[in-house]
Amino acid sequence: MKTLIIDDEPLAREGMSDYVNQVDFLELIGTAEDALEALKFLRNQEVDLLLLDVNMPKISGIDFLKTLQNPPIVILTTAYPSFALEGYKLNVLDYLVKPITFSAFLTSALKAKKQFDLLQQKPSAAPAKDNPQPDKSFFFIKSEGKTEKVVLSELLYAEAMQNYVHFYTERGKFTALLPLKNIESELPEPRFVRVHKSYIANLEKVTTIDGNTLLIGKHRVPVSRNKIAEVSALILGGKLLG
Repeated sequence: MKTLIIDDEPLAREGMSDYVNQVDFLELIGTAEDALEALKFLRNQEVDLLLLDVNMPKISGIDFLKTLQNPPIVILTTAYPSFALEGYKLNVLDYLVKPITFSAFLTSALKAKKQFDLLQQKPSAAPAKDNPQPDKSFFFIKSEGKTEKVVLSELLYAEAMQNYVHFYTERGKFTALLPLKNIESELPEPRFVRVHKSYIANLEKVTTIDGNTLLIGKHRVPVSRNKIAEVSALILGGKLLG
């Protein structure tokens, strides 16, 4: 996502630039210290995401946003949360209060990515009545000579062990001879995420984040160090208090 930062504070621009550069699906195309400078970017370049400071000289972020006929996805930033209501009336995606932590920024960025992906999707034709879409709420596997049904809402996590995959479900554990990558397409995001090279976890079932480990019921699932921030943000969903 092509990202533009607008903030009159140099340190704020530098900090937000560093955050953007840490997220692989964001591309920093420039920074601007005021609305007039930002207009030059918007006129000459495609912008997918606007990180817009509310409190700026000459023209505020809110007033600047009102002048845009077809604004990109907007995340407002400010030290004063009292502007949140007015911002949401302008259909901004999210609101970050300074000082902004990377965790809060990543949560907002993931929301923006989800919104961006939805906007990129073309409307699909309604399925014909005589050609119903397959039910993807479950699949079957061969396990110990039996054919077992794995219901996605009951699946806790999957663990790869060489050429086998162990499926841990609310009914119990089932083992199938197949590579872990073969089932990734059957496990839809954002509910299911590959948190480690050997594990795919159902994030809706996570009860505790303990360092680089997820607790799912009585099970402990490791998370790769380079993924823990992203996985934590997906689990928390902006609902962390305090």
